[in-house]
Amino acid sequence: MKKEHMPLAREGYPFIALAGFITFILALTGPMVLAFGGLIITIFIIYFFRDPTRVTPNDPWAVICPADGRVICIKEVNDDRFFAGKSLKISIFMNVFNVHVNRIPHAGTVKNVSFKPGKFYSADKDKAALHNEYCAVSLVTETGIPYTVVQVAGLIARRIVCRAEENDKVAAGERYGLIRFGSRVDLYLPTGTKVETALRKQVRAGETILARLEENQGS
Repeated sequence: MKKEHMPLAREGYPFIALAGFITFILALTGPMVLAFGGLIITIFIIYFFRDPTRVTPNDPWAVICPADGRVICIKEVNDDRFFAGKSLKISIFMNVFNVHVNRIPHAGTVKNVSFKPGKFYSADKDKAALHNEYCAVSLVTETGIPYTVVQVAGLIARRIVCRAEENDKVAAGERYGLIRFGSRVDLYLPTGTKVETALRKQVRAGETILARLEENQGS
């Protein structure tokens, strides 16, 4: 998986260039109010695709948050699409003002990447997890603990970007993709994982600890 160290996600460059070009043309030919509107839109697009540096905790058992946003779900579920048997599910909802670059929750190896087209319900609703378009990355930690992180498209989000590939060796906090314009990320962990976050808490990708794995959870 190609690593990035840029202040902006590369997927945003075409949008920024297009908005900037339209703004330039409006400034030359159109009413200044339209040019000003174009400038505001360009600035927002730059803001949306920002990719700030994050300092990931050096904790071998910590599960790091994969997305900026608000915790909207912490519960045990049975969802065989992403995890065999019962699992602990933690969901983070991203609005259009959050950083949308997604990061790896825990170091390990990518075992499978699965993309499924679907609907575009509002990402903060329960039915979004069942029917919306998604990309699931299943991993195994170095100690043999399985987990899955799922990018879920939303009402406005219509493009999931996932750079992770099968057999990739990844590090906690590493950038692996993004979702454009509002969405959610679901994290599936083994039951018994110690939760260290709370509902409605604001969290940051690559920095906030969501949970802590236990050594006896490995195979």
